[in-house]
Amino acid sequence: MTSSLTRRRFVSGAAAGATAMTLGLSSGATLASPAAADDVGKAARALLAVMSGDNRARTVLGADDERRTAWHYTPRRRPGARLDQLNTTERQALWSLLGSVLSPRGIQQLEGVIKLERVLGELTNNLSYRDPENYLIVMFGDPAKADPFAWRFEGHHLSLTVVVAPGTGISVTPAFFGANPATVPQRHRHNGFRLLGTEEDAAFGLVRSLEGDVRAAAIIGDRSLGDIVAGPGREDALNRFEGVPLGRLSAGQSDEIYRILALFAGTMRDDVAKAALERVRSDGANALHFAWAGSLTAGRPHYFRIHGPSVLVEYDNTQSGANHVHAVWVDPIDVFGRDLLKRHVKADH
Repeated sequence: MTSSLTRRRFVSGAAAGATAMTLGLSSGATLASPAAADDVGKAARALLAVMSGDNRARTVLGADDERRTAWHYTPRRRPGARLDQLNTTERQALWSLLGSVLSPRGIQQLEGVIKLERVLGELTNNLSYRDPENYLIVMFGDPAKADPFAWRFEGHHLSLTVVVAPGTGISVTPAFFGANPATVPQRHRHNGFRLLGTEEDAAFGLVRSLEGDVRAAAIIGDRSLGDIVAGPGREDALNRFEGVPLGRLSAGQSDEIYRILALFAGTMRDDVAKAALERVRSDGANALHFAWAGSLTAGRPHYFRIHGPSVLVEYDNTQSGANHVHAVWVDPIDVFGRDLLKRHVKADH
């Protein structure tokens, strides 16, 4: 029998839902079907089944461990098992777990982040610090049980948090991808590589197409913000909408907004991405806002944001001479699975 106490402990962040209420948000639909929860649960159990005792002990923490929501994207000490602690079989099972949630494009993005960590180490002659093996998998709760559990795969410039509620669905934000360098310089063998270049180019094309009062409404600052706002521990920091609503944009410009959102959501499996985008569209054009800060010239510090009741995407390229990107996708309703878990408990009681 599923433990009600375990479920109630796992359902955290209820107070944070008050932020959503101040924005007039309603509870949203779970991003994916029970089939998604089943797929991810099977992959998580398969990973633990092939892990050594030591790696399993490193990987599995309690469901109510406070570190479940303590994500970050800087190099630091983290709980979990590192890539270089996994043997070939364990690595293959880990990649299967990641593939149960990520799309092929999402896997490419993840591999690109890790590749850039090596590039950065080579450019700075500091591979001992910029270590492409320093990415860790950690689980909160036991996927062999009927209770909700979560896992996170994380390292420098990468943080993926997945919450699984058996029989209900999954939650996949916050999802963070970063890139340093944003464009690999000519002196390196991977010169010209731009991990998040498609997203940046699309946003530049959009903001440059805006004119007059519409552009003035979209630009919220003549300097970039210096980093994302909804960073670790600040997922609810943006409690009001800024910029220009999509209702003031042309059809082509609105389509470009949704294309940018599809690039972010498209890192996830197809059913998750489709459900997320459908929910954003159902909020209506006037509910979604586009904001820009900083230069309109590529290569200079800039920031953009797409924000609505069901989505927050932030992209900042300020550091290292505007060659260092931080980008995050947050579901304001279901960050860390708070809405998913409430629905899961309600369904059982």
